[in-house]
Amino acid sequence: MIAAGAGSPARAHPIDAATLTLTEVAPGQFTTHFQAGSSTLQRQIATPAVYPKACRLEGASLDCRPAGLVGTIEFPWLEGTLTRLMVEIEWQGGGRMLRIATSSAHTLTVYGSMGRLGSLTPIVLDYTRLGVEHILTGFDHLLFVVALTLLVRKRRALITTITAFTVAHSLSLACTVLGLVSVPSAPVEATIALSIVLVCMECLRPDGSLTRRAPWLVAFSFGLLHGLGFASALMEIGLPAQHIPSALVCFNVGVELGQLVVIAVVLGVRALATRLHLGRVWAARGVIYAIGAIAAFWSLDRVAAVFGR
Repeated sequence: MIAAGAGSPARAHPIDAATLTLTEVAPGQFTTHFQAGSSTLQRQIATPAVYPKACRLEGASLDCRPAGLVGTIEFPWLEGTLTRLMVEIEWQGGGRMLRIATSSAHTLTVYGSMGRLGSLTPIVLDYTRLGVEHILTGFDHLLFVVALTLLVRKRRALITTITAFTVAHSLSLACTVLGLVSVPSAPVEATIALSIVLVCMECLRPDGSLTRRAPWLVAFSFGLLHGLGFASALMEIGLPAQHIPSALVCFNVGVELGQLVVIAVVLGVRALATRLHLGRVWAARGVIYAIGAIAAFWSLDRVAAVFGR
């Protein structure tokens, strides 16, 4: 049976935040805790979630035996609001899932066992989407890819460079997520910003520099760092304990798809500018200086954070 229904009709709440925490206390049994950012929202939301049909909610206790918490959790009250709901699920075995639900994404899929191939479908869709979103909203990674594309003018060299970057960040991402490597995030984020500054500097140097001669080597080296940054974001999101390899591969595929979109846009704009005779040297240098200035600001801010300003 459906354990819970929507609490009250959706209202246009002001921008607010709320959290829903589910903690497994016995196999298939969870305690629930909902906390809204304002007392008004706390009073309005009588029941914060609609759980899968196999689950039964009694007070703050959620019983999903024997199958466990598997299926879709819905938050219909989020529709038409500006509220961001952070959902955190913790299992006894140490597994953890963290998601943000909003008006436009007011459902959460919790994955079950890998009994059938079809059970992988939601994982493929969810983690591929998360990978695309991460590269398109992770502006430091985004600017690094743009700077690389501006640096390498020849098509074959660009393919080699991007492949080296992909191999490197896939390797460090996997090693970090699987627990083989552990590096503090603050120095990694600072170095990622510095890597953008370096590539922008190389864009302005003559063709004889090492980066110009072997851009794939620089891309591979910094790709290892960017993979650590991807891993940090993925660990915050959380991975389904029974499907770590599948989720990891799909997240990485999503990152690559987003990366290819960025490269295609940069190449398209450059080709259009050339066709319209707008490819002025000063325009390209202006873009590079802008990217470098933003990255330099990030570098100073993140280095200061490393040393605890």
